[in-house]
Amino acid sequence: MKISVDHPRCEGHGLCADQAPDVFSLDDEAELTYHFEGTDVPDEHRPAARAAVNACPVAALRVLS
Repeated sequence: MKISVDHPRCEGHGLCADQAPDVFSLDDEAELTYHFEGTDVPDEHRPAARAAVNACPVAALRVLS
């Protein structure tokens, strides 16, 4: 499973990081870091990653596969 992050759309609400802290984090300026950019999300993090995608209030995250 890969996730696409629309960084310009992200407003830094942090719900993704709350749902999946091993997959997403926000820095001190509320800039999103996706820890698996360009690679598949490991199996053990997939349920949390899907929850994070669904929690984003501005639809800045999308599951690609």
